Amino acid sequence: MTEIKKVHIVSKEFLLPFILITSLFALWGFANDITNPMVSAFKKILELTNIQASWVQAAFYGGYFTMALPAAYVAKRYSYKTGILVGLALYGIGALLFYPAAANENYMFFLIALYVLTFGLAFLETTANPFIMHMGAEETATQRLNLAQAFNPLGALSGLFVAQTFILSSLQSDNLDADGNLIYETLSSTAKAAVKTSDLQVIRNPYVALGLFVIVMLVIVLFIKMPEKNQEENATDMRGSIKRIFKKERFVGGVFAQMFYVGAQIMCWTYIYQYAENLGIANKDAVNYAYAALIIFLLGRFFSTYLMKFISSGRILMLLSVLAIFLCLGTIFIHGFVGLYCLVMISFCMSLMFPTIYGIALSGLGDDAKTASAFLVMAIVGGAFMPVFQGLILDLGGPGYDDILIMGVPEVNFSFILPLICFLVVTFYGYRTLVLNRNS
Repeated sequence: MTEIKKVHIVSKEFLLPFILITSLFALWGFANDITNPMVSAFKKILELTNIQASWVQAAFYGGYFTMALPAAYVAKRYSYKTGILVGLALYGIGALLFYPAAANENYMFFLIALYVLTFGLAFLETTANPFIMHMGAEETATQRLNLAQAFNPLGALSGLFVAQTFILSSLQSDNLDADGNLIYETLSSTAKAAVKTSDLQVIRNPYVALGLFVIVMLVIVLFIKMPEKNQEENATDMRGSIKRIFKKERFVGGVFAQMFYVGAQIMCWTYIYQYAENLGIANKDAVNYAYAALIIFLLGRFFSTYLMKFISSGRILMLLSVLAIFLCLGTIFIHGFVGLYCLVMISFCMSLMFPTIYGIALSGLGDDAKTASAFLVMAIVGGAFMPVFQGLILDLGGPGYDDILIMGVPEVNFSFILPLICFLVVTFYGYRTLVLNRNS
């Protein structure tokens, strides 16, 4: 009788590097979710419009688009470890730039700091995702990536905790009077300037502490030996690699699906604060709903990783995308807290999407996965421009969130038509994956 060899998700020889690289997934989750509430915070402190405040996300996710291909080049030309070290260095520098940005009290300086910070995140994601996939057998690569990505929301929860405890609860510009109006708007120019200085320093401090921590991580990674493919494989021609991957429908479709998915995720997690505020919930309390969304996201990721033992990745991607569409409809058309609960529950559907799209798109690409990974990270640019479109909808009737009705609902509700459209695209990609699997 032939003995059936059990294929482990992570083999013993890769366990320590796997643990260390997986910890980086938490690091960029932290950066993502300490930044999401800053859209609303900067709007109040600097008295911006919704569209101006949305440039926080444009700067943050625009850095991914700019630096993903250079990151892939470094990973192919040198090594995964080199890409990770460069990523950590840029991440740390960007976070530390918050100090001079606060000193100058300049919104553009803050945007530049976020832009540089996400140069580092682009390097980390472009390098770490395919690195994790290569730490074991190809048949368990998507499961392995889902497992590693499960630690991303742990970092995100930590980011939200820091945002709520050390930033939002300490912002004087968010204080309300007895009638529920912002006190900040009624202050004299001198008093307002003092509050502005204080609040920008409150935002600055956690980012500077984060920068110092990232530098420590850089030193640790520097002295840990990492597994690498041989140099002959690393030297694969990048131009030829690009030509090959763009002939693969799974990959090309995956890039588009990833762009729309990330756009949906960032819109749902950024504008949950505005949705809650329209229901009379202050930002520091709205964080509790963001917490609930992330906890559901985390549990959903572990649950989905387990389900993938029995259900194909394409099928489960399609089914959860359809459920997300119905929840978006609830967010738009159901008034009050039930609509908010629908918005929170969308996170369960999103839990598997990023790593599953990533894994499907990279399957069977071999060393070309390093180049392909760059384009999938570039697709994160969906998180840069789609929130700007949602900000445009929010500004249609004025600076508030219920200035006009569209299809019978306030503009903040209607704005979630954009994530709904995004999930339609992801649904189609899941369906095409099933078709391609049947035909192969």
